Amino acid sequence: MKIALGADHGGYELKNEIRAHLENQGIEVYDCGTNSKDSVDYPKYGFLVGDAINNGKADLGIVVCGTGLGISIAANKVPGIRAAVCTETYSARMAREHNNANVLALGGRVTGVGLAIDIVDVFIKTPFAGGRHARRVDLITAIEKGERI
Repeated sequence: MKIALGADHGGYELKNEIRAHLENQGIEVYDCGTNSKDSVDYPKYGFLVGDAINNGKADLGIVVCGTGLGISIAANKVPGIRAAVCTETYSARMAREHNNANVLALGGRVTGVGLAIDIVDVFIKTPFAGGRHARRVDLITAIEKGERI
């Protein structure tokens, strides 16, 4: 498994903690930046992670900004990306199991490192359940393509 990881300045420190955790588990990380605490614009990093998934450079993505909200909105503008802001493990499991989310969004200023690592672990280890949930994800894809449902 390969994970694309991206953050703005508000998520930079948490991104680095997540990267170290993933690499310690033998998971390959495709780091999309940013690489410092200098102020940057979060949409760029949401796009880069989504683009990495769409281009086969990663299987899943994790994006981090101050709250996880802005960068999740940006990532969700990339066709085929389903980014979910998760603040606890239950939402992370449901995002993967029911929504087939392919990007996890976290808030570096609102989520502690220990909890963030737990959320990441649940997110990357939970498979999509398919079944009735696949029909719903297909409807999301249809909306994204501009189809009326």
